[in-house]
Amino acid sequence: MFRRFILTVFLLISCPFSSILLAQSEPIIEKTPLKVGVVGYPPFSDYNEETFRGISVELWQEIAADANLRYSLIAQPGIQVGIDGVVAGELDVLIGPISITTERFQKVAFTQPYFNAQIGLLVSAEKVSVWSRIRPIFRVAVISSVGGLFLILFVVGNLMWLAESRRNPEQFPRQYIRGVGSGMWFALVTLTTVGYGDKAPITKTGKIITSLWMLTTLVAASSLTAGIATVMTLLLSAEVIKDFTQVEDIRDKQIAVVSGTTGEKWAQIYQSRVLPSPNLEQAIERLKSGQAEGVMFDVPALRYYLYQNPTAPLKIADLAVSFEDYGFILPLDNKLIRELDIEIVKLKQSGRLEEIIEREIKGDFENQ
Repeated sequence: MFRRFILTVFLLISCPFSSILLAQSEPIIEKTPLKVGVVGYPPFSDYNEETFRGISVELWQEIAADANLRYSLIAQPGIQVGIDGVVAGELDVLIGPISITTERFQKVAFTQPYFNAQIGLLVSAEKVSVWSRIRPIFRVAVISSVGGLFLILFVVGNLMWLAESRRNPEQFPRQYIRGVGSGMWFALVTLTTVGYGDKAPITKTGKIITSLWMLTTLVAASSLTAGIATVMTLLLSAEVIKDFTQVEDIRDKQIAVVSGTTGEKWAQIYQSRVLPSPNLEQAIERLKSGQAEGVMFDVPALRYYLYQNPTAPLKIADLAVSFEDYGFILPLDNKLIRELDIEIVKLKQSGRLEEIIEREIKGDFENQ
């Protein structure tokens, strides 16, 4: 009995220590490869069915090599989809040009920032032509309104001539063309409330027609004024639509954005009419087709697009919407984040991170 008691005590004491020793001797290597989602756009991430490349991808490869991490890269269709994958446990890490925001911090954890980017606006670089300024005048609605007004003046002019030509030939001559012309002139000055006083009805019929016409012009004049004001607004704003000098200029403008990005958030903050698109290419197509007046997105990606498409009649507006840091995403309370932070700081201090950024950007641009 005593011998059995001694053996039991020995086992109880030795087991914890043996577990600790085993744990200390075991290398810190992930048992299964990390599922690393890749999201974004060149020059930070670019991928096809076989290869991944870009600043974010190469940075991760350097970090993983130094930290002895095994992983597999998985392409993601969008930033929000990737974030949802991390929250759901489907991804262990999400890399790419991902802006660090307070809203995202509530759901996931971010590493140290590795890049500072600017949110900007891509707009048309085409100069405003004379035709584009006067084109609103020739729209169907404007032409039909002017035609309708002329028809009404012609009808009123005829009525006034029929009522006044016999008893008031001095002001409304009996000759048809001259008489109707005088009647239309009388109708026009009454409509515009100018009232020169050079013509006035003297017959009862003429006065009744004039009274009815004066009542009608109270409504017609306001409608005409509103129409003219609308056309003038379009003419005067033709140049403003092409040039954005401050972020307040996007208010009430049609701005294309990529769904789930911070560009969409800033467009909403500045009260533009947001046109969501699934990716940057479709957002830019909306700008080219005239559906949108600008594309709000990260400036590095917009510059990359312009380098790839040097003949595109587009430019980046001279305004800064916001400055944001990029970081990698991990689940909340993930123990790996400290190790990744250390590796990012090492790469910053050694200058290696700057080398990666310069090589990727210059390499992409020089190959265009």
